[in-house]
Amino acid sequence: MIEIFKYPPTEKWSLLSQRADASEASIEHTVETILKCVQQNGDKSLIAYTKQFDKVLCDSLEVSATAFEEASKQISEELKTAIAQAHYNITLFHKSQMQEEPVVSPMEGISCWRKALPIERVGLYVPGGSAPLFSTVLMLAIPAVLAGCKEIIICTPPGPENEIHPAILYTAALCKVNKVYKVGGAQAIAAMAFGTETIPKVNKIFGPGNQYVTLAKSKLSSWGFAIDMPAGPSEVAIVADSTGLPEFIAADILAQAEHGPDSQAMIVSDCLSILERVNDCILEQINMHARCDIIVQALINSRAILLSTMDECIEFVNHYAPEHLILACENADSRATEIINAGSVFIGNYSPESAGDYATGTNHTLPTNGYAKSYSGVSVDSFCKKITFQKLTKRGLSNIAKTVETMAIAEGLDAHANSITIRLKK
Repeated sequence: MIEIFKYPPTEKWSLLSQRADASEASIEHTVETILKCVQQNGDKSLIAYTKQFDKVLCDSLEVSATAFEEASKQISEELKTAIAQAHYNITLFHKSQMQEEPVVSPMEGISCWRKALPIERVGLYVPGGSAPLFSTVLMLAIPAVLAGCKEIIICTPPGPENEIHPAILYTAALCKVNKVYKVGGAQAIAAMAFGTETIPKVNKIFGPGNQYVTLAKSKLSSWGFAIDMPAGPSEVAIVADSTGLPEFIAADILAQAEHGPDSQAMIVSDCLSILERVNDCILEQINMHARCDIIVQALINSRAILLSTMDECIEFVNHYAPEHLILACENADSRATEIINAGSVFIGNYSPESAGDYATGTNHTLPTNGYAKSYSGVSVDSFCKKITFQKLTKRGLSNIAKTVETMAIAEGLDAHANSITIRLKK
């Protein structure tokens, strides 16, 4: 069951919005040691850490062409069809983001434009420990391919037999990514950042992961390496009124909770009976799930908030800034226009988060831990850098000269002014 907090004052909202304690301090030294060791010792460290953390003796870090071929044979036709449908939807949605920007002429003789160019080398981290997240391959590889990235690699932890789950390899091949490496955790992030004898150095690192992966990405970001976004344990917030369906809401909460013991679900409502009925439905459904033990731990981090009005509920979730937000309430479409802080929004009783996690087309790599206030989810833009261009004719330079000279002199930068003046004299 989820603890219910009734009518908390706004000054308590920040406390109620706190996520599970990731205990970064306790693993900080370990992560820094891993990063530096991989930087110095390359493949040797990766093999040693794979043995230490994954209990796997790794003879070769790169997945072979034979392994890709075998993976295709091990996937059922039903799963292949499902992956193909998801691939189509995700591709279609992300293609819509690729729009050429216009050339702007603010004055006669002056042209300005911006061009999106792909990041040349990108590294995708795909979790594979407690669950082989082949859906993450789709979410990261598709926009990377559409952006035109020259080199795309995947790092994912090996299973007990030093193998990668066939669904991950099949999906990677479908996305035309054929460089997959059998390494996980903070050591994988380090390998992509620094490069090793086998794994190439990349320009930007993408993907979710456990607290070691998250902290490794954060550390590397502070050292000047590019990452997709700060991220932590997965989370969902649900806004529900009396029109919400308790059994659906409970199912969404349990789906979120099975991600991991540090996941969090938040339900906010102006109706006490809905919160109580959701708890009843959680008790009815929880034992049917294989990851029940994980779910129970995640529910400890989860909260139900009773507020006076739906306006307050919307205000609270904008304060919370969830990774995923479900609107299970009347007038959900109009309420959706009031959302300003969320990674991805699911509108209405028939829009479960799991649909977006897999196949609607939107990306499931999203900001967590309140970062939705300032970060977006992964998109084609995430795999691009944008360069601005400008071209001035003689007439254009003449038109803007006085403005630039005046501003430059006012800032005490006479050489800037002279770069204009000397051209006018010529």
